[in-house]
Amino acid sequence: MILYPAMDLIGGRIVRLRQGRFDDVTYYDATPATALRDFAADGAEWAHVVDLDGAKAGAPAQHRLLAELAASSPLKLQVAGGVRTADHVATLLEAGAARVVVGSLAVRDPAATLGLFDRFGPERITLSLDVRMAGDTPMVATHGWQEDSGLSLWDVASRYPEARHLLLTDIGRDGMLEGPNQALLAEAVTRLPHLAIQASGGVTSLGDLAQLTTAGAILGRAMWEGRLLLAEAIRACR
Repeated sequence: MILYPAMDLIGGRIVRLRQGRFDDVTYYDATPATALRDFAADGAEWAHVVDLDGAKAGAPAQHRLLAELAASSPLKLQVAGGVRTADHVATLLEAGAARVVVGSLAVRDPAATLGLFDRFGPERITLSLDVRMAGDTPMVATHGWQEDSGLSLWDVASRYPEARHLLLTDIGRDGMLEGPNQALLAEAVTRLPHLAIQASGGVTSLGDLAQLTTAGAILGRAMWEGRLLLAEAIRACR
């Protein structure tokens, strides 16, 4: 399993949101460049970096910073937030990002998203689908979790048989330190076998990681608060 330490950015500062709420923000003192170096020192090979300003606005907001980090980081970066066009993707890839995450666009404009796979290849694009559970059905939210799409996870994923990477977030678990939605993740692994799924939302302990059957996992609040040590988690997942 590949672990992706996560770094969410607002105004160039590292933050964490509680359940995606921009009015419930925790700020951290580390600079983005220092955090990436620390991740590498702990044994990480990848990091997941999110421009939350861009995600909220639906347009690039911190892409210059993301490009600078991608160009200088010792890690392979998966970058996200405000990606709406092929030019946005190209800029980040040319700056050194290993993968670019596409979320709301995949829901709103399938033709444009399919064009990204054709132009850049499936290994350079990560679909990101953020869901809220409606009973047993995972319904996709968009625009920084601010809007509901009316589509299920299965509806959206079926549009992209050529995709290879999926970041799957249960919004209700994100930042809550309650453990991931293991039932949803196990169902997604079974129903979407062509995708290397990254579990996001609620990973809190080594026990949580041990239960996952996904190809990867995003580490967020628990890591930042010292509840789950990145180096220890990486050793456990090798």
